[in-house]
Amino acid sequence: MTAAQPVFVLVRPQMGENIGAAARAMWNFGLDRMRLVAPRDGWPNPRAVALASGAGRLLDNAGIHATTAEAVADCDYVFATTARPRGLTKPVVTPEQAMTETRALLAEGRRVAVLFGPERAGLENDDIARANAIVNVPVNPDFASLNLGQCVLLSAYEWRRQTADILPERLELAGADPASQIEVEKLAEHYEERLSEAGFFFPETKAPGMKIALRHLWSRMPLTRPDVQILHGVLRQLTRARSRGE
Repeated sequence: MTAAQPVFVLVRPQMGENIGAAARAMWNFGLDRMRLVAPRDGWPNPRAVALASGAGRLLDNAGIHATTAEAVADCDYVFATTARPRGLTKPVVTPEQAMTETRALLAEGRRVAVLFGPERAGLENDDIARANAIVNVPVNPDFASLNLGQCVLLSAYEWRRQTADILPERLELAGADPASQIEVEKLAEHYEERLSEAGFFFPETKAPGMKIALRHLWSRMPLTRPDVQILHGVLRQLTRARSRGE
């Protein structure tokens, strides 16, 4: 796991299942520093372990604290997640912005905590008063309540986006090698030759433009070597069928 990372603090969590779900979400996205403030059903909690589904080590190392003040005492900057307006004068940021700032703060050697409130009512104003900024998820204002595990998941995901090289799009080749330039060229020549024999490039004045258009088509296709072999085979079979008059 990443050496420099924020601490996620679950304040007075009520259900062991939600603690386990939060642990699993953290582990999914490379976070392993959890602190619990006065969990309602005590600690350890077997239901939390069951829902953690492989993230049990994170729970084993979770810090247990009696108060929010104690849980964030060693932190330099604290974010508090809440869905409700609080009438407090504090910066209000999205999870994405919070994790952007977290990364910058950690790079300066500062310690950062993110507070998550209990399931039924969220953080109290006394908890939020200890935070430097509020994290607000842009959800449907008519249904703003998020499950504890969901809220942790959103924040953990944004952290991962800040700290990992994630491509917005990639091509899965299913174990196949991409076709080389020469393989695609030979495929294009094969089709051009057979299409010419079939009288496809008509009228003759338009043939050069049609051939260029086909070349552009081949170059845009993310072909694998098996793809090229199949397309060669398709054309050969069609040619054989045509020669037999089928």
